[in-house]
Amino acid sequence: MKKLLLVISMLSTGSLCWAQAPSLGSAASFAVLGSSTVTCTGLSLITGDLGVSPGSAVTGFPAPCTVVIPGAIHAADAVALQAHHDAALAYAALVADTCNTNLTGQDLGTVGTLTSGVYCFNSSAELTGTLNLTGAGPWIFQIGSTLTTASNSSVLVNGNGFSAGCAPGVFWAVGSSATLGTGTQFQGIILALISDTVTTGANVSGGLFALTGAVTLDTNLVNACSAGGTTPAAGTIKVTGGGQIQVPDPNSPGTASFGFNAGTGNGGGGGHFNYVNHVNGLHFDGPVTDIVVIAFYPNGSPKTVLFSGTCGVGCAFSVTVEDHGEPGTSDQFGVTVTAAVSEVRSQRVISSGNIQFHPPQP
Repeated sequence: MKKLLLVISMLSTGSLCWAQAPSLGSAASFAVLGSSTVTCTGLSLITGDLGVSPGSAVTGFPAPCTVVIPGAIHAADAVALQAHHDAALAYAALVADTCNTNLTGQDLGTVGTLTSGVYCFNSSAELTGTLNLTGAGPWIFQIGSTLTTASNSSVLVNGNGFSAGCAPGVFWAVGSSATLGTGTQFQGIILALISDTVTTGANVSGGLFALTGAVTLDTNLVNACSAGGTTPAAGTIKVTGGGQIQVPDPNSPGTASFGFNAGTGNGGGGGHFNYVNHVNGLHFDGPVTDIVVIAFYPNGSPKTVLFSGTCGVGCAFSVTVEDHGEPGTSDQFGVTVTAAVSEVRSQRVISSGNIQFHPPQP
């Protein structure tokens, strides 16, 4: 019995080593990458590339904020589009990893020291104080909703903080938005499904990625570092749908209508998207240029699909959808549009209609 318990203990401890760092692909050179906009105030310094796609709005550069050469700014160009695609694939790989330890309800500043592994939160995660990470990595954090740090919090990797340089191998997959409090010294690559807000004096070694929304900076230092790891397969899918959501909030009486076909089922973008808000009269319409699966069910079938495109001059959209089977009453839809007048609606259960994922075509 003692031998059996020893073997079980060894297998349990060894499972922490199965954490696998994904590759960021072409996004590895980016310190900051937003979907709708990147906004910067104060004397921020970005070491690495900065980009936005499918949106094109970058404010605060080259002054008062600066991108350190050889880093460059890519706004709605082919480089930013590919980086956005690769970052979405990295997010998909992170959320697909098997959780080793569930930390739901615990403050990361009170858990002590964490060795390499995959740690998950069913909903939000908070950091107050100092989180110590030890070992060779990777350290992967799967967060169901928001990530928030208190003022002057820090993440240390083998005793080293932000000033010691970039520590690759720390990943934060955030299900909605990340907010770093004033003075936070943060290690790791944040891939947030919606947005990143970095407040005054907070510094990041790793990178800030917002897959459907904005990155907002204010007097910060942000350094990129290559993550290494293996590149996940993009997969192929086609998604169609139409219906309504409640706006501006999920329980509001107003409605917005949507209709789309995205992807070809055999790779690449393609398709069309249409959206009308019946409360404020906004209407967006345009071609789909990119599509990627960013979350999977345990059986390997797609759970969440992100597609994006353009809707005219200075207009771009990102949409997330989920198909929860027939008759479609539990299907979900969320949209971010950046334009002269923007529209942001968090992912929510549709009030009518249907969304369908279609398998790859031969």
